[in-house]
Amino acid sequence: MKRYRTEIKWAFIFTLMMLGWLLLERLAGLHDAYLAYHPTYTNLVAIPAVIIYVLALREKREKDYGGSMTYRQGFVSGAIITLIIALLSPLAQLITHTLITPDYFPNVIRYSVAEGYYTQAEAEAYFSLGSYILQSFIGSLIMGLLTTAIVAFFVRSEKG
Repeated sequence: MKRYRTEIKWAFIFTLMMLGWLLLERLAGLHDAYLAYHPTYTNLVAIPAVIIYVLALREKREKDYGGSMTYRQGFVSGAIITLIIALLSPLAQLITHTLITPDYFPNVIRYSVAEGYYTQAEAEAYFSLGSYILQSFIGSLIMGLLTTAIVAFFVRSEKG
């Protein structure tokens, strides 16, 4: 476990950032009054997400690799962070939809049906805790590995 202390730490930091981001979205009205703007503004979470990956891999490079980290070492570290985030994502979804924004699903179902994006049945199937748990798990793996691949390239610093 000590070997992966940095990865575990940053995966938890990332998960807490996501929960904080979702709370900010709710407080800004993006989960109810301004739901139409949610698909656009929710993507801004990519900024703190990338910053967290950069900080995590920089810390890994300095603390665990003595200032010199290959691309492969950075990618593996980022992939471990991503896996932990993905494993934490069901709990984060449960916290989000029971504590932070319990009215999100009814609101988004109502909105998407009213706008003609989905039928009632389609909206209820798509906007549900089970669906979001699956989406967040798969999405965090895909986006995390993509982010890792890019960030590891810029954070690497091989000596010699």
